[in-house]
Formats: sequence, C-alpha cells, structure tokens
Amino acid sequence: MAETDTQLQRPQRADARRNRDALVAAAREVFTAEGGSAPLEDVAARAGVGVGTLYRHFPNRRALLEAVYRDEVEAMARSADELAEVDPWEALSRWFHQYVGFAATKRALAEALLESAPDSDALVACRTMLADAGTRLVGRAQEAGAVRRDVEFVDIGRIVGGIAVSPGADDEQKERMLQLVLDGLRPPRA
Repeated sequence: MAETDTQLQRPQRADARRNRDALVAAAREVFTAEGGSAPLEDVAARAGVGVGTLYRHFPNRRALLEAVYRDEVEAMARSADELAEVDPWEALSRWFHQYVGFAATKRALAEALLESAPDSDALVACRTMLADAGTRLVGRAQEAGAVRRDVEFVDIGRIVGGIAVSPGADDEQKERMLQLVLDGLRPPRA
C-alpha cells in the first residue's frame, strides 16, 4: 500500500493518471467477472496498456486489488455524503440498497485481500471509511426518530452484508430480506 499511497501523493502526468484510472476500471471489470486471481495480463489488455505499464502503477496483484477496493469503498462513502440533504430515513434506506449491491460484487475482492493481507492498512482504512459513512447515516436517522436507538451500524452492516452474499438468493429475495431488516430498524410504536 505504501507504493500506491506514494503514487497518489506525487503529482502524475495526465497520461499516467489516465493509464492508472484505466487500469483500475479494467481491473474492476476483470476481477468482478473472473475473481481476484484473474490474470493481470487480462487487466492490462482490457485497459489498453502493456503489462509493464500495469506494474509501474501497481507493483503486485495486492496493490491493484487494494486500489480497486479502495476506489469502490470511497464511492460508497461519497454516496453517503451525497445523501446528506435527503430525509434521514430515505437516505439510510437508499444507502443500504446500494450497500447490498456493493457487498455482493466486492466479495471476491475482499476475500482476495483478506487472504493476502488480512490486517493490511488498506483494508483497515476501507473498513473505517465504510463504518464512518454508515454510522453517520444511522446516527442521523436516529436523531430524526426514524431508527431505533439500540442499533449500531456494525449490526446492520453485518446483516446487510450477509443478505448481499446469501447463496441461492436472487435479487427479488434479497430485496425482501433487506426490507425486513429496514422495517426492523424502525422504533416501536407507542
């Protein structure tokens, strides 16, 4: 991770930045379709660059996996911030619907990262970023009286993550399960 952090801090030429962005986008597609162990040559080819360019940006598979995963987590965190002006309950509901899709498609990436470095700084940072975003949304909904006071994001996040990766569950069933969870978050009626 230190290598990619250094690269992100150092200004890059426009073409180098385009190549890096193309590699991350291509890796996202390849890893989603083929898993985290897909050949890096496939990633380079899909990005339209040579393998040498890939390795200049990402010295190893783990660095590329981390970049893709971090990019996705940052998008989830940004989406929580973008919902700041939306009704607190609606914001929480929308974000968890998005979270189901995120968790389902990023499972292979997370597993590949956990296998190679379960305590990596990148994974810790990503977990923290997601937890902070979710905690803000849950807290806002609690302050508005829309969510029970006895729940925490970590509880909901684990349940929703489990729904996302439920074996044999189709999208319709996942939607029903998520709705049950969301209904259970409401405060009891007097």
